[in-house]
Amino acid sequence: MRASRSEEIINRLHSLHPKLIDLSLERLQRCLAALGHPERRLPPVVHVAGTNGKGSTCAFLRAIAEAAGLRVHVFTSPHLVSFHERIRLAGELVTEDALAAALEHVEQVNEGQPITVFEVTTAVALHLFASVPADLLVLEVGLGGRFDATNVVDRPAATAITSISRDHMDFFGDEISRIAWEKAGIIKPGVPCATGFQPDAARQVIEAEAAERGAPLHLRGRHWNVAAQPDGTLEWSDATTRLALPRPGLPGPHQVENAGIAIAALRAWNPDWLTEDAIRQGVAQATWPARMQRLTGRLAALLPQGWELWLDGGHNAGAGVVLGQHIREAFADRPVHVLVGMKAGKQVPEFLAPIIPVASSLWAVAEPGQHLAMTVPDVVAASGGAAHAGGTVAQVLAALPLDGPPARVLVCGSLYLAGEVLKLDG
Repeated sequence: MRASRSEEIINRLHSLHPKLIDLSLERLQRCLAALGHPERRLPPVVHVAGTNGKGSTCAFLRAIAEAAGLRVHVFTSPHLVSFHERIRLAGELVTEDALAAALEHVEQVNEGQPITVFEVTTAVALHLFASVPADLLVLEVGLGGRFDATNVVDRPAATAITSISRDHMDFFGDEISRIAWEKAGIIKPGVPCATGFQPDAARQVIEAEAAERGAPLHLRGRHWNVAAQPDGTLEWSDATTRLALPRPGLPGPHQVENAGIAIAALRAWNPDWLTEDAIRQGVAQATWPARMQRLTGRLAALLPQGWELWLDGGHNAGAGVVLGQHIREAFADRPVHVLVGMKAGKQVPEFLAPIIPVASSLWAVAEPGQHLAMTVPDVVAASGGAAHAGGTVAQVLAALPLDGPPARVLVCGSLYLAGEVLKLDG
């Protein structure tokens, strides 16, 4: 299949990638200046950083705002199936014509100077966001925060920091305090910041950064709370308000916190449009692919009647804890077979440690189109021999013991794997 116009431009831009990667904003700032500083002509911005839960929190932010009738821009990464998923303009995914035209424009003004593809993508998104009217921009950090390309926005309406754990240690090391320092770099002077529960080392860094910048901090457990009720509904509260909310549209106990952070960030901004009805509707209607998503297409059809196929893009130690909890609690009523495929360089033992004890069986997989996939033998070795060598997802689904009681199959370990699985499921 011939590449689209936008894909051809992106492939061409890969040649401009700097020989040495440094996390800085200088290349993008130069490009944005040539574009006329679109980062200064944006609607109010909610900037979201963290290790786990960023995408889900962005989904709740968007859903609540749209339930209130706002036009919402969204910038997220990475994409799963199509590059266009990264940019949503006033509620709609960017069209191929608009994306290609913006890529060509940015390529032209950059004049062949070194720049990363993510920096180009950020420039394209900001250029489009400044050109299309909207009421809110939900902006997800790509990597870290302090020196991430999205941090060129120097005066957001609010910031949010989701769960922090170890990931991307080749850039940030393995100390939680150092990782938190990177994430806390999105905190801006006088701008409110909402955050959920954090390890003590991370919380202390975030508190210090907020104090230094005079940024009002909204901590779960101190300034606001959210709790799941026995029937799956939520209760959100702060010093002045108590909200009875429906079951979140995104399944999993971890989504309780992500929904809570989104509400806290929007209330910290405190726009007049934020009503309880909008919050209720947005929490219930939020969607986000590959976040504990049940599949019902071609791959799911390979399983017997009554079986379920689930997909999650979790891929680091913190995500492993969340998935282990979900299997132990929400999936406790039937066997769960876990298929895991990971990106090379990820900490497989740390991810799998909470999952192995609760999985009925564990299988290592890799899809042919999976970007930077760890080989099946390497995943098996990293699991300490707990995983079976499985090949592709379809091959494992055919090899599972299907004559027992109805079971669940969970595919996890990589957003790149998730993208391939979504393509296969159709």
